[in-house]
Amino acid sequence: MDANVTQGAATTARSLFALKDGDSFVVCDAHGDIGGGDGDDGLFRDDTRVLSCWRLQVGGRPPSLLSAAVSQDNVFFTAHLGDRPMPHGTAYMERMRFLWDGRLYERIACVNYGEQPLRLPLRLVFAADFHDMMEVRGAYRGARGRLLAAELGTQSVALRYAGLDGCLRRSVIAFSRVPDALAADAADFVVTLPRLGRSELYVEIGAEPARPGRARFRHAAAQARRTMRARRRRGAHVRSSGHLFNAWLERSGADIALLTSELPTGPYPYAGIPWFSTPFGRDAIVTALQTLWLDPALARGVLAFLARHQAHETSAFRDSAPGKIMHETRKGEMAQLQELPFGLYYGGVDTTPLFVMLAGAYAERTGDDAFIDTLWPSLIAACGWIERACDAHPQGWLAYDRGADSGLANQGWKDSGDSVFHADGRLPRAPIALVEVQGYAFAAWRAMAALAERREDAAAAARWRRRAAAMREAVERHFWDPQLGTYGLAIDGDGALCRVRTSNPGHLLYVGLPAAARAQAVIRQFRSPAFDSGWGVRTLASDQVRFNPTSYHNGSVWAHDVALCAAGMARYGDRDGAVRILGELFEAAAHFGMRLPELFCGFNRAAGEPPVAYPVACLPQAWAAGAVFMLLQACLGLRVDGRRGVVHLDRPRLPHGLDRLSLQRLAVGRGGIDIGFERIGGRVVAYRTGGDPGIDVLARI
Repeated sequence: MDANVTQGAATTARSLFALKDGDSFVVCDAHGDIGGGDGDDGLFRDDTRVLSCWRLQVGGRPPSLLSAAVSQDNVFFTAHLGDRPMPHGTAYMERMRFLWDGRLYERIACVNYGEQPLRLPLRLVFAADFHDMMEVRGAYRGARGRLLAAELGTQSVALRYAGLDGCLRRSVIAFSRVPDALAADAADFVVTLPRLGRSELYVEIGAEPARPGRARFRHAAAQARRTMRARRRRGAHVRSSGHLFNAWLERSGADIALLTSELPTGPYPYAGIPWFSTPFGRDAIVTALQTLWLDPALARGVLAFLARHQAHETSAFRDSAPGKIMHETRKGEMAQLQELPFGLYYGGVDTTPLFVMLAGAYAERTGDDAFIDTLWPSLIAACGWIERACDAHPQGWLAYDRGADSGLANQGWKDSGDSVFHADGRLPRAPIALVEVQGYAFAAWRAMAALAERREDAAAAARWRRRAAAMREAVERHFWDPQLGTYGLAIDGDGALCRVRTSNPGHLLYVGLPAAARAQAVIRQFRSPAFDSGWGVRTLASDQVRFNPTSYHNGSVWAHDVALCAAGMARYGDRDGAVRILGELFEAAAHFGMRLPELFCGFNRAAGEPPVAYPVACLPQAWAAGAVFMLLQACLGLRVDGRRGVVHLDRPRLPHGLDRLSLQRLAVGRGGIDIGFERIGGRVVAYRTGGDPGIDVLARI
C-alpha cells in the first residue's frame, strides 16, 4: 500500500494539537499557545474551559516555531522554538507538556547556543473565561456567573469563577520559581544563561495549588506514560509488512487509548476532541464494535457504563423513557442548571438497539455468559423500550420525535438539522423512521434470541426471532425503492418514503438484513462515482438535491460510516470491495498525518491533490480511529467464536501492497493465538504462528 501514497497534505487553516487524560483535555497551536480568542482551543476540565489563554512570549513577541509534535503514544506535546526577537537567534526553547490526574504539567527549557551570555526575558500570558463547552460551541446564555478577582501568591495565581450553579471553579497556575513580576494575567521571568547554559521552568495548572519542580514533573510523566502503555498493551496486536500501514495502525490504536477513560465500570472511549470529549452512547458502541475482535475489554466497559446509566423514567426534556440507553452526558454548568438537556440525555433513537447488538456480539466473541447474566435486566429493559416504541407507531417502526425544542431534531447518527429530507429537499414531518435504525432493531432482536437460547428460554427466543423476521419483511417491503435501486433514507410521519440515495443502507448490509440481490444492488451503488469519492464512500450521492461536499452529513466522508458500509459489503461476499475501500481510506489517512479526522469533505479525488479537510472536525475522533480495525477485519474475513474456541477465516484478503500481516495475542476464550497471513501468488494463506494449541482455526481460502 505504501507505494500508492501520493505527496501532499490535507490541512486546515491552523494545526491544532490535543492531549487528554480522564475528563481533562487541552488543545493548543503548534507553539503550544492557547489563543485567548473565540476559538476551540483551551484547557478543559469537566466540560468547562478552565484556561482560555496561555501564551509564551520572548522579549514581548512570540518565539519562532522550529517544529511541534505529539509523541507517538499521545502522552507528550513538544514544541521546539527559537528566540526570533533576539539579535542572532542564539536561544533555543523546548516547551513540553502533558496531562495527568486532572493537572497540566509544563516544562519550558531554555538553552543558550550563542557565543556570549544571554539575558532572555520570558512572559507567560494567561486567562480563564470558564466558559461551558456548549458556550464554546456557540450556545447563547442569557446570564452567567461572575469572574472573581485573581488571588496572587508568591509564585502562583488562582483564577476563579463563581457559577450560577453555586460551584466555585478555579485554575491555579503555579511556577517552580518566583516570577520577577506577577499579575492577574501574566508572569514575567528573566533567564540569564552562559554559553551552553540551560534553565528549566516548571508550571502546573490544576484546581488546587501545587509546588512544581523537576521531581514532580518526572514522576507524573512516568505515571502518565505507564498508564497509556497499559492501555495500548490491552488486546491483540496487528503488524504488517507495510511501514506506513503500520503507522496508521499505531496512530489509530494510540488515539483510541488517548480517548479512553478508565471509569469505575471499566474502560470507555470518549467520542472526540474538542467538542465531544465526554461519554457518548452511539460513538462508544460503534468504537467497541470496531475493536471487539481485538480488544473485548473495551466493549465490556461500554456495556457496563451504559447499563448503569440506562433510563428509568420518562422525561420530554431529556428524551428519556424506561429502558432507553443514553446518548450523551455532560458535567458543565449549563448541564447542571438544565439550560440544556445534555447532562444526561437520551435523544438517540439508535443507541438502545445498538447496545443490545453490542451485547450479542460481545457474547459471541467472548463466551462471557457470567457478564451477560449481570447485564440481562438491562437488556430486557432495552428490548422493552424498542418493542413499546415500535408497537406505538402506526406502521410498527422504531421512530423518533424529540420531546422538547431544546433536544436534537434528528436523532440518528446523521443528527444535523438538514440530514433527513425528501427527494425535492423538503424536510420530513416527525416521527421519522430511519432505514438503518430498523436494521439495528432487527439485529437487536436476533441478538436477544441467540442470548435467550443460551439461557434455555426457548419461548423468548422464538418471540424475538419472529419480531426480527417481521421487521426484515417490513423493511424490504416499505423501504426498498426499485427506481432508486436502493433503500430509501427514512419514512416520515405521513408514511411517505424519503426517496434519497444515502450511505445509510450500508448499515443494513452490516447487520445482514437485505436479501442477496438487493444487497448487491446497494453495493453497486457504493462502487459508483456518485458515492465513491476516491477517498471513501460519501454520506450522500452526488446527484441528490441537497448534495454538498462541504456539508456535515450531506456529501462528506465519515470514516466510521465507510467502515460499516465496507464491512457490510464483505458480509455479502464483496471482500475485494472492502479491500479497495480500505485502500482509499488509507491513502486519505496518509494525507492527514496517519490520523483520520471525524469527517472530511466529499470532493472527487483529483490527481496530485489531497482530500479536503472539514475545518471544524474533531481530531482525534474515536470511531474514526477505529475504522481501520473494522475494515481490516472485513478484509480478513475473521470471526471469533469465543464460546467454542474457534477462529473462522472466510476468504481472507490483504490490503493492496501488503504481502504479510501478523496477528498476535488474539484472545479466544481463556486462551490466545497468533496467526499469520501471507500473499502467495494470487491468494492469501493463513497459518498459526503460536498460542494455545486447543484453539481451532477454520479457514476457507
